[in-house]
Amino acid sequence: MFRQSKTVIQKLRYLSFQGQNPSCRFRSTSATERALQYQAGQKIHGFTVKEVVAVPDLFLTAVKLTHDNTGAQYLHAARDDKNNLFSVQLRTTPMDNTGVPHILEHTVLCGSEKYPCRDPFFKMLNRSLSTFMNAFTASDFTMYPFSTQNGKDFQNLLSVYLDAVFFPCLRELDFWQEGWRLENENPTDPTSPLVFKGVVFNEMKGAFSDNERVYAQHLQNKLYPDHTYGVVSGGEPLAIPDLSWEQLKHFHATHYHPSNARFFTYGDLPLEQHLKQIQEEALSKFERSEPDTAVPKQPHWDRPREDHVTCSPDAMAPDAAKQNTLCMSYLLGDITDTFEGFTLSLLSSLMISGPNSPFYKTLIEPKIGTDFSSVVGYDGSTKEASFSIGLQGMAEEDTEKVKQIIVQTIDEIIANGFEEERIEALLHKIEIQMKHQSTSFGLSLASYIASCWNHDGDPVQLLKISESVAQFRQALKDNPRFLQEKVLHYFKDNTHRLTLSMSPDEAYLEKQVKAEKEKLQKKVQALSDSDKKDIYEKGLELLSVQSKIQDASCLPALKVSDIEPTIAVTPVEMGTAGGVPVQYCEQPTNGMVYFRAMCSLNTLPEDLKLYVPLFCSVITKMGCGGLDYRQQAQQMELKTGGMSISTSVNPDYSNMDMYEQGVILSSSCLERNLPDMFHLWSDIFNSPHFDDEERLRVLVMMSAQELANGISYSGHMYAMTRAARSLTPTGELQETFGGMEQVKFMKRIAEMPDLTQVLRTLPRIKRHILNPLNMRCAVNATPQKMSDAAGQLDNFMSNVASNKKERKPVRSDIIERPLDPLAAPGSGPSRKLIAEPNFKPCQMKTFFPMPFPINFVSECIRTVPFTHEDYASLNILSRMMTAKYLHGEIREKGGAYGGGAKVGGGLFTFYSYRDPNSVQTLSTFRKGVDWVRSGQFTQQDIDEAKLSVFSAVDSPVAPSNKGMGRFLSGITDELKQAHRERLFAVTDKSLVDVAGRYLGIGQRTCGVAILGPENDTIKKDPSWVVK
Repeated sequence: MFRQSKTVIQKLRYLSFQGQNPSCRFRSTSATERALQYQAGQKIHGFTVKEVVAVPDLFLTAVKLTHDNTGAQYLHAARDDKNNLFSVQLRTTPMDNTGVPHILEHTVLCGSEKYPCRDPFFKMLNRSLSTFMNAFTASDFTMYPFSTQNGKDFQNLLSVYLDAVFFPCLRELDFWQEGWRLENENPTDPTSPLVFKGVVFNEMKGAFSDNERVYAQHLQNKLYPDHTYGVVSGGEPLAIPDLSWEQLKHFHATHYHPSNARFFTYGDLPLEQHLKQIQEEALSKFERSEPDTAVPKQPHWDRPREDHVTCSPDAMAPDAAKQNTLCMSYLLGDITDTFEGFTLSLLSSLMISGPNSPFYKTLIEPKIGTDFSSVVGYDGSTKEASFSIGLQGMAEEDTEKVKQIIVQTIDEIIANGFEEERIEALLHKIEIQMKHQSTSFGLSLASYIASCWNHDGDPVQLLKISESVAQFRQALKDNPRFLQEKVLHYFKDNTHRLTLSMSPDEAYLEKQVKAEKEKLQKKVQALSDSDKKDIYEKGLELLSVQSKIQDASCLPALKVSDIEPTIAVTPVEMGTAGGVPVQYCEQPTNGMVYFRAMCSLNTLPEDLKLYVPLFCSVITKMGCGGLDYRQQAQQMELKTGGMSISTSVNPDYSNMDMYEQGVILSSSCLERNLPDMFHLWSDIFNSPHFDDEERLRVLVMMSAQELANGISYSGHMYAMTRAARSLTPTGELQETFGGMEQVKFMKRIAEMPDLTQVLRTLPRIKRHILNPLNMRCAVNATPQKMSDAAGQLDNFMSNVASNKKERKPVRSDIIERPLDPLAAPGSGPSRKLIAEPNFKPCQMKTFFPMPFPINFVSECIRTVPFTHEDYASLNILSRMMTAKYLHGEIREKGGAYGGGAKVGGGLFTFYSYRDPNSVQTLSTFRKGVDWVRSGQFTQQDIDEAKLSVFSAVDSPVAPSNKGMGRFLSGITDELKQAHRERLFAVTDKSLVDVAGRYLGIGQRTCGVAILGPENDTIKKDPSWVVK
């Protein structure tokens, strides 16, 4: 998987800094205490301990080691979190655009000395209970991380990863499959034309169809033109076919060596075991080398530069006449200076974050563009950091104006500095991020330290966040102009500044297609007849290898018996506050309180439905009570961890034509700020501001731009949502709230010259939604704080009681489900579901022509709800079909970046991602069903699918989210346990049976959707609706 450096470790200071709470595992000594017993100079399994540091901020102990023989660097973060992580990263510094580190990252995972079967990486996804497995190529490093909660699984995965990275097979056929190859369009027909194929080739074609991505790539290449950052590490599509297999092997030999590697482990498993295994299975087989991979400083320009690039026009742009981007990017200092990086990252937030920041006021509010440029703010993912500021969605004629505004704003910041309250709000945000507990803390940590460590910075120093905060406060105290002087030095007086503009070119895609054709012709013309025969034969050879049943017996695997038979119960208590039902869940939340409320949409008139997502995105950003929107934003930053409202459509767990529709209020805060958080919510309920058309326009433009930008990245989600639209009542509502229908609606709103009608709609929606009679709440907090939280919630409810109003539901069929499953029906509070007993599902095929060179394809079939006895079989079936059939057909043979099947919401859904094929993929989905029905799978295949399903079912849940499944969809621990038992009981017979009954032709009602380039086959077929 290729990651643009700008997004890989985006704003690296703002991570969620917590994993599971330290008090979760009771041991005689905790992992952090055990690790403190190591001493500098101690020798363990070929490593020497360099330093041992307690990091109380993050509840961990850091142990830094080096490998005696090879010099490999190692960092262990011991913490009482059972979601253990391993990562090895290598400094990979390509000097051309062929994408060699990216193609290598794909190819090393295709088989190794000890595990020579094809594709051990994808096979291990189904032989383990991993909570995360992936690989990333950044601009200057390649990282291979995995995490799991099971100790045996950790050893299995470590063994496979070490062998893949250091002893890969790197077979030529794997290079062709994953990188690029010339092949007959139909590999079995030597007369069909030769074309380029390959997974990375198609992945990068897809990546380069995303304008934001294209811009970010050019910006980095042009700001750092003199070394590795001047090339595309992921591969420029037309340069990829210049890479040879020999060059790939050479890059591995020079970069994939322990002397060029950094190992990181995290969690509560003992360090010695990791060191012993890494030494025995990998490092003992190497001698020290002197890798020549260091990145030199980018020579500093003596005068600023300007440049221009083009992109494809965006059919979904809020304003077709405004599709230009302009941004100024500044080269900053070396990221290994930890405190300077911390300061610049904070400074960046002060300059651009939220409506109180100077650049928001001068660039966003005048509505010159739709939003900041896709690259904005501090980026510490390259050896020397950068800061970028600019606009997207602007008119070409505003170019000079925007440049002037940027320069003037910098002058104003130097003159006026920042308000103290904004600095406090930012430091409060850091405090919250350190307290908030995420389930993937190890992975966040690995990403957080990756860039700095990659350039020989000190990763341990990065973890001492409180020290940096204290040093920052002191610097401000000693010199009140501390920040202004940084702005003067890095922005005003900095000659290494690039101004890059981008404009749409109507012929952009055409030119790309033409360039690819020319490249192809050049390659083909150079071929003799015997070369072509050779290509045909190699194509057949690859096809036969891809079609062979794989023997994966060499790979380690967990057994179904390794899965816990029962789930851990999450106790919740039901109560009320001011007559509103509340679910209380006591959790080790580390001094945070999490509040959610579900507000029903049952009384909302149908004509307002389309406006609900817009209402959700603006209601917390328009001002409320005595606060204008700027003051409101400031208070939220100072007193909460964020406040948001989002739509929620939950299908009933036992009936597909019943669902609950609502919006979810969500916020969190430090315990000391509870009254302030509820006070802010009270103001939003009682007196939200709906009078500022200028403010609304800014929010609408940003929202429409964000939706338009998201399609090229999440096209498969849009295809799946549209395919499901005509199959269930839930599907229809989800398309309204989050599908292409919503994207087009927001584009229409953004195009309106006058928004008064929209402003008038918002209070109408508010009256229906923010009504305590249609509401239920949930609170997650520590046991010590729960009664206080309940008291504060009571106050909040009495403050908003004036919004209570009996209103009639719009639909007549309302079914009540008790919130407490043990209560007698009708005796207590309930969830009010809409039933559509007369809903008739219908077949629909929709095609959206898009300016992409690749397709997103989906087919959905109506099946059964969660508690149905066949649901578990369909769940296992979707995983087995993905791993054993669809992956090979859609990715390996078809060349798409991804594809598979999944179940949920009563639907069985097929999808493909960044797929060079369109209608052909639909027949692949059908053949997948035939494959299952013919019973060509083994008991091992079923067991692997079960492991894969259970690794998702048992993935860790953060304390803030415990009890949420029950709160939102009524799925209790008892229902989960019953589902678990049905999963264990799935047999080969039940898989063949459900495939025939639900997925066979004639059995099914299905919806189909494709987003992709112009398609003649579809246009000529009257069964398709072309949008």
